[in-house]
Amino acid sequence: MLAYGNTLFTAHADRRVRVWNVVNYNSDVFRPKKVTTLPQKPSFLNFTAVANQQKKHKDCISCLAYYHAEGLLYTGSWDKNVNTWRVSDNRLVDSFLAHEDSVNAIVVNQGDGCVFTCSSDGTVKIWRRVAGQNPHTLTMTLKFQPSPVNALSLSASAASCFLYSGSSDGFINFWEKEKITSRFNHSGFLQGHRFAVLCLVATEKLVFSGSEDTTIRVWRREEGSCFHECLAVLDAHRGPVRCLAGVLEVERAVMGFVVYSAGLDQTFKVWRVKVLPEEVVVVERGGEHLKRKIMEYEMSPVLSPSWVEKKLQGNHPLHKHK
Repeated sequence: MLAYGNTLFTAHADRRVRVWNVVNYNSDVFRPKKVTTLPQKPSFLNFTAVANQQKKHKDCISCLAYYHAEGLLYTGSWDKNVNTWRVSDNRLVDSFLAHEDSVNAIVVNQGDGCVFTCSSDGTVKIWRRVAGQNPHTLTMTLKFQPSPVNALSLSASAASCFLYSGSSDGFINFWEKEKITSRFNHSGFLQGHRFAVLCLVATEKLVFSGSEDTTIRVWRREEGSCFHECLAVLDAHRGPVRCLAGVLEVERAVMGFVVYSAGLDQTFKVWRVKVLPEEVVVVERGGEHLKRKIMEYEMSPVLSPSWVEKKLQGNHPLHKHK
């Protein structure tokens, strides 16, 4: 699922994407109205739909990304391909084989339109599209470890640009973009999760990572450098943390975020994270008010014992259908 303004994109088991317009949205009412389906179902009078049907994904759609400037929707699939849709006329403008295994995540740099994809083949790839043209060209392949890459997130500003990837070995690798050459150089990795990293959110100088070990980690990058420190480990769920989303929230010059997490324990949680000047992380959840020093989190990650036992015995439900 992906939201942009009043438009909502959802992927479904029939390997299609539904586009919804959210009308009458307020605190009490949520009424989405379906606008179209991508690809459209073919008919004798709709030749575009017939052509698009030929490029329909052959397996589940695993990820979505939207390029705001040109109204392009990217869909990645377990069939190893990436499709590019122009939302204004529902037309498929490009389809390319992206990886040697399933595509797990897509990120678009809203500043320059570069597309980043990651895969179970252990690679992260960077694609560029010339303005006004449709085909995407592979410009760089990033591969530092052979482990499957499950998640991507981009932290881009006028001062710096960092790409983060979360993999099944529990590591978060990150690359920094050179200002002169625009190349991404591997700058290090973040180590702390015990099992696979399944989701990432990078915004401002903070990175949030969700893991199969049931925790969420909060990382902060030092100003002007590649050094990261772990500010907090949140005992988030009683199952793997599968999805994360974050919204910046600044209050009285204190940087804060509202973080949404969903886990395979079938729960959805909302967190408020504030980074105070004295380097203390304050976390509020469900009315609770928690305050901990950094080192307490750093040295004491909390795991769900039942989940760890299942993981160590090899009895866990994360193996996807092939």
